[in-house]
Amino acid sequence: MYNKEPLAVVWLKRDLRLQDNEAIHNAINTGKRVLLLFVFEDFLIKDPHYDKRHWDFIKESIADLNQLLLPYNSKILAVTSEVAATINQLQQHYNIRDLFSHQETGLLCTYHRDLKIKRYCHNNLITWTENIWNGVLRGINNRKGWVSQWKNYMDSSQYSFHPKKQLLTLHEIEELEKQFSVVNLKTPEQSPIQKGGITEALRYQNTFFKDRYLNYTKGISKSEIAKETCSRLSPYLAWGNLSTRQVWQTAKAVRPLSKNKKDLDAFTARLKWQAHFIQKFEMEHTMENSSINKGYQMLKKNLSKKYQEAWETGQTGIPMIDASMRCLNETGYLNFKMRAMIVSFFTHLLWQPWQDCAIYLSKMFIDFEPGIHFAQVQMQAGETGVNTLRIYNPIKNGYELDDNADFIKKWVPELAHLQTKHIHEPYLMTPLQQGLFNFKLGIDYPLPIIDLNANRKRANKILWEMKNDPMVMQENDRILKKHTTNNTKLNIAG
Repeated sequence: MYNKEPLAVVWLKRDLRLQDNEAIHNAINTGKRVLLLFVFEDFLIKDPHYDKRHWDFIKESIADLNQLLLPYNSKILAVTSEVAATINQLQQHYNIRDLFSHQETGLLCTYHRDLKIKRYCHNNLITWTENIWNGVLRGINNRKGWVSQWKNYMDSSQYSFHPKKQLLTLHEIEELEKQFSVVNLKTPEQSPIQKGGITEALRYQNTFFKDRYLNYTKGISKSEIAKETCSRLSPYLAWGNLSTRQVWQTAKAVRPLSKNKKDLDAFTARLKWQAHFIQKFEMEHTMENSSINKGYQMLKKNLSKKYQEAWETGQTGIPMIDASMRCLNETGYLNFKMRAMIVSFFTHLLWQPWQDCAIYLSKMFIDFEPGIHFAQVQMQAGETGVNTLRIYNPIKNGYELDDNADFIKKWVPELAHLQTKHIHEPYLMTPLQQGLFNFKLGIDYPLPIIDLNANRKRANKILWEMKNDPMVMQENDRILKKHTTNNTKLNIAG
């Protein structure tokens, strides 16, 4: 073994970029030659939170990285295996004593995986260096000083990419590939889902900071125009094609000459807000499966496969919900207001447990980020205790956010030929009106699967009463002490 060439391995996870990648920077600084590695892990591919759309996004990101690495005569070694088994196999050819990656705020299964890797590295005399991810701190017990630490991190210098001919060559990696199950990086050319990669990420960033941000706050809640006025950078941040610091510093550089500083500031405030929730999840990992406020763990709801299937497939009979779910299923994208609305509908009006909702949505959101996802689902489900209870009215939201029903017409085309008021509330059509439009409720489009008003009153009554439960109130105090500070301007209500 000691006659083998020393090699530093960078284990890429949700940091699929070259610039501002501390793991790569640290590996290069060892002076050793460096291998960039991505492992498509069997247990994660089978995990119910992930979908083919995520693996395609990762493949596109790696393919793009490979193009960017061509001038360095290198590429990513992308294999299907487990991490320890992969390193074991690499040890047959190289002397690996250094492993680099970022600290992943992931699922409970990845946390347990990391514990195994830690033991593996210890037993095999490998030094595993994990760097801070986007300013999220591990091991802290409260938020004292967190905001200033996060901002200092965002304002600090980025890590540049200068490999100095240290990367394993294409030929060397191709020789290694013969020992592994190599991943085919090809994905469908035409897809309504955003494609992964640094090149695509920079394209979205450039158009946003050029002029799309000018209508950021005006369009952020609008169902149809949000896809243009919002940054659409969330998947590239979730999978690390860009670091939050890169986007933060780009926004700050644009600001002095900005024509609309208010909207630009609203965007950067959301970057801070995003980090707040990831930090919250890092400090309270049980949120993946249990309500953060233990008082709500006594709340019992009856499972309805019929309700859940209707919601998942966009067949609830409530046009704004159905349009949102169909849009999400096909494109992997919904703006924030629509996301909040579909969670509220599932948990409040269908009265289904948020855990089922969280699993399905994680599969559909191309920007699935565990640190944000579970905190947001619980917040919209009204089971944190510290947040304002919001039970969305999807009919009212439809009129307010899609007044001409353009969004509904696009995603629920069976309603497109009706008058606007009927598109929003088809279940109010009389038999005569249905005949005039050659339209039959229950056949051409389903009747509502629930009584909106009655179910809204039930959820409102139960959840408001629970806010006064002694355990809920006790947990409120604990949550606020752990996750907020007196000097932070972060609003825990989002």
